[in-house]
Amino acid sequence: MLEAIQSTVVQLASGIAWGKWLSAAVLLLLGLLIGSLVSRNVGRLVEKRTTRHHQAIIRRVFFYLVFIIFGMAALREAGFSLEVVLGAAGILTVAIGFASQTSASNIISGLFLVMEKPFEIGDMIEVDATAGEVIAIDLLSVKIRTPDNLFVRVPNETLIKSRVVNRSRFPIRRIDLSVGIAYAEDVERVRDLLLGLAQQNAVCLEDPKPFVLVTGFGASSVDLQFSFWVPKDKFFEGRGGMMVAIKKTLDQQGIEIPFPHTSIYAGSHSAPFRVQLMGPEQQKDKDSPDVERDN
Repeated sequence: MLEAIQSTVVQLASGIAWGKWLSAAVLLLLGLLIGSLVSRNVGRLVEKRTTRHHQAIIRRVFFYLVFIIFGMAALREAGFSLEVVLGAAGILTVAIGFASQTSASNIISGLFLVMEKPFEIGDMIEVDATAGEVIAIDLLSVKIRTPDNLFVRVPNETLIKSRVVNRSRFPIRRIDLSVGIAYAEDVERVRDLLLGLAQQNAVCLEDPKPFVLVTGFGASSVDLQFSFWVPKDKFFEGRGGMMVAIKKTLDQQGIEIPFPHTSIYAGSHSAPFRVQLMGPEQQKDKDSPDVERDN
């Protein structure tokens, strides 16, 4: 029995054209190597003429084109008929299309994203309460890296159907800060102080000009909106630095920033009663059984 199995294996091995399969494997390896070199060089040629998004697409197209050519040559070298292979690939593609309609929808949505270009690689976007930097735009999904360094994969179909906010589309952004001051303070004086802070801050832009608006009268404060413009890459620096500067300036100028107060009121027909906080020693004397209490 063992001798029969060994003879069968020897016959099968002798019937395989090892030279053709070795040549096919070499062609595939050459396809990977040459495809990588071609895509890399093409990417360098178009680096200054296109965006990072288009550069990545062009590199992938050239890589897969070169690899497919070498793959077809490898199949022919191994003895396969290309007509049969292409026919089987067409049937397999149709079957896979019916079985994976979601993937097909994501692919079509990815094509729309490429044509419409609502964002590019490197942009800061926000979709479905997820904000981060776009690090890859693929056929099925878009990869995002959040500010706390988390990896998020968003399907292309979701991006087509959802509201997408691109925070890096334009070179400058406006920062709106809410400032509350007491009713006794001079609004025009506070406005001048805030505009002076914008002029002193190196991050704030002179054009468009900063401005201050009175947005409402709150329960305990006059509500102001302080708006100024900064370069898009200085947004967080400008926002945080300006909030610290506002707090310091208002404190130095003696301008009150109101905060909620709680009052105890017993009604118009009863006199106000006194509330006294007792220290540890007073609380101990009160709880002692030796202390006489009046009934």
